[in-house]
Amino acid sequence: MAIYDLTKTPADSYDSHTHLNDDKLFHDVPAYIGRANEFRVMEMNIVGYDALANERALTIAQAHDNIYAVLGFQPEDTMAFDSAAAEKLEMQLQQEKVVGVGETGLDYYWETVAHDVQKEAFKKHLALAKKYDLPVIIHNRDAFSDVYDMLKASGVHKGVMHSFSGTPEQALAFVALGMHISFSGVVTFKKADDVRQAAQAVPLERLLVETDAPYLTPTPFRGKDNEPAFVKYVVDSLAETLNLSPKEMSDITRTNAHRLFLNHD
Repeated sequence: MAIYDLTKTPADSYDSHTHLNDDKLFHDVPAYIGRANEFRVMEMNIVGYDALANERALTIAQAHDNIYAVLGFQPEDTMAFDSAAAEKLEMQLQQEKVVGVGETGLDYYWETVAHDVQKEAFKKHLALAKKYDLPVIIHNRDAFSDVYDMLKASGVHKGVMHSFSGTPEQALAFVALGMHISFSGVVTFKKADDVRQAAQAVPLERLLVETDAPYLTPTPFRGKDNEPAFVKYVVDSLAETLNLSPKEMSDITRTNAHRLFLNHD
């Protein structure tokens, strides 16, 4: 018996945030892309988080059709975001197939990097997003107030709250600043009622889906490494939450991704 029921695969999907540049997946990128395509996950953003991951994201995006790069330093890696790294990132953002800045933001959960260091790096990423008119992909963990204040002050009005796990009120606050809200495999977790309530509050035109592979693997594969093919389960769960069909959910989130990242209407 096959693990997947391909007869129930929805319309073409866009995984807005995945890490085929991660050590766990980078060794076999073509296989993961092929499996994603079997599930009609036909487009994806490979998101950077440090210098090596940014290089890998560019390599993958430039070698494959319908795959794009997002480049930046996540909060836990901002100790390495010195002036040379910032200069190199700015050069990379001007290359073909780069569609966003990130992931960047603030993470106060792990407390491995001083808040001031994170804030300075986030401020520089926001400035680059504004300079090159690119959407910013934001990592926000236990730092809602500071992320909100810095984003509002930056003048950046387009981007993504990645793997959103806040309240409906927080989601709408970011929507009001121009942001899209992206949901990951967390929306499939049995105890994630708060995340599903947030999804119900977000306007359809601001919804995105993602895997954050190899992390946040959706039900029914928790405990295994995540991969872009599994965005199907995020789409299915979000569709059920919003009383839509999987095809409608795929169409909505794909169209939103095209508009945000590729400037397609």
